[in-house]
Amino acid sequence: MRTMMMAAALALSACATAANGADKPRVVLDTHAGRMVLELELERAPLTVCNFLSYVTDGDYEAGAFFRTVVSETNANPNPIDVIQAATPRGADDTLRPPVPLERTRDTGLGHVAGAVSMARDGPDTATSSFFIVTRDTPSLDFGGGRNPDGQGFAVFGRLVEGLDVARRIQMSPADAEEQLTPPVLIRTATLIGEVPPECRP
Repeated sequence: MRTMMMAAALALSACATAANGADKPRVVLDTHAGRMVLELELERAPLTVCNFLSYVTDGDYEAGAFFRTVVSETNANPNPIDVIQAATPRGADDTLRPPVPLERTRDTGLGHVAGAVSMARDGPDTATSSFFIVTRDTPSLDFGGGRNPDGQGFAVFGRLVEGLDVARRIQMSPADAEEQLTPPVLIRTATLIGEVPPECRP
C-alpha cells in the first residue's frame, strides 16, 4: 500500500512538472532562414516577458529582422560572444514603449547558455524591443560578466525549444566589418501560441 501511495505521489509530481512546463508562453518566429520557437520564463522574468509579449501581440516584430551577428572567433572584444540580434522595423533603439527594468541573471537564476533569449540594452533599465539569441554558452553576458563594463549583465527571459540550428545558420550568414548581416534576415511573423497570460494583461 505504501509503495502504491509513493508511486501515485511521484506520478502527480511528474504531472505537475509537465503542466508547469506546458504553461510557459511560447512564441513562434517565422523568419526567412527558418522557424524558431521561444519558450518564455514568465515566472522568473515577468517584467521582461510581458514587455516582449506586448511587442509580439501588437505585431511589432513583423517585417523586423535579425540584423546583427557576433562570432566569438572574429570578435575583437576581450569577452567574445556568440549571438544574433533582432529588432522591430523601427530599429534597435525602438522608443514606442518605455524601457523595461533590468531583471538580472543574479536574481532570475537564468543564464546565457546556448539557445537563451535575452534583451539587448545600453545602460541598465534601457531595454525596449531588441533581443538576441545566444548560439553557444556565453557566461560573460551574465551578471558579473565582463562583456558589459557595468557588470550588470543582460536579462535572459526565455530559451529556444526549436530552431537552434536556424539561429546558428543566421549567425554564420554574410556580414560586414560592423557585424551587420548583409542582408538582414527578415522576420515574417512573431506569433504567441495561445492567449496572453493574465499576468501580462493591462
